[in-house]
Amino acid sequence: MSAIRKAVIPVAGHGTRVLPATKSIPKELLTVVDRPLIHYVVDEAREAGIEHIVFVTGRGKGAIEDYFDHAVELEDALQAKNKTEIYEETMTSLLPAGAASFTRQQAPKGLGHAIWCARDIIGNDPFAILLPDVIIQGQPGCLKQMVESYEPGSNIIAVEEVPQNEVSSYGIIAPKGEVSGRTIEMSGMVEKPAVADAPSNLSITGRYILQADIFPILANTGKGAGGEIQLTDAMAELMEKQPFYAYRYEGESHDCGSKLGFVKANVAYALAREGLAGDLREWMKGR
Repeated sequence: MSAIRKAVIPVAGHGTRVLPATKSIPKELLTVVDRPLIHYVVDEAREAGIEHIVFVTGRGKGAIEDYFDHAVELEDALQAKNKTEIYEETMTSLLPAGAASFTRQQAPKGLGHAIWCARDIIGNDPFAILLPDVIIQGQPGCLKQMVESYEPGSNIIAVEEVPQNEVSSYGIIAPKGEVSGRTIEMSGMVEKPAVADAPSNLSITGRYILQADIFPILANTGKGAGGEIQLTDAMAELMEKQPFYAYRYEGESHDCGSKLGFVKANVAYALAREGLAGDLREWMKGR
């Protein structure tokens, strides 16, 4: 049994960076190749041994709940027409009964507030957080790598190296001591530091394993950057009491909350897909 059995996926955001596509479609249901972003993120969680996922939703996000449920008429039609392969692919989106909860963030008060909304469902257990804007190609998946390195009582943040001249665009971790291996003890975090002041070039990637002690801290965390309750502020306070580690995972991330990142993700996942890669490469040669 996995040491981490619960996960929170915040899906209440408006997706303003990819408007107008998200005017009527939840950004989490934008498709990369043939399945929505949220499908990849849920697959990553389940591969890591997550047994229960808490989706923190907002207004207009009901389609996400429907996506992970039965679509009886569609399923019956596919079976009646003997479209077995398509039927089986469609059924990969179905979550087992009782494996998901949906709770509402009623106002856009920030990521920290969204995570706090899951407190009663998570309880006192350590839990994972997966931000659905980011999908990660890796074998095994990023979260599974993190779970395998998890030590009880600790907290883990996924990181990846970015070019030194781009650190001012990311949240950057401050290592405690020398950086070696994949697991790095942390002394702090800096949001979008100046290049000359950055404590490392390891950027925070959107995957976390945290202790439930974060919840009472979030309950008392005031507004931070952007006038919102920030998860990083609460983590900084928890870091004073518990060990925090950065985990440098094997894989490639794609920030699908940006238009360029979304396009790159489609190309990268198509190139990794048997039956698509050859034709796509051939098409790209003539561009």
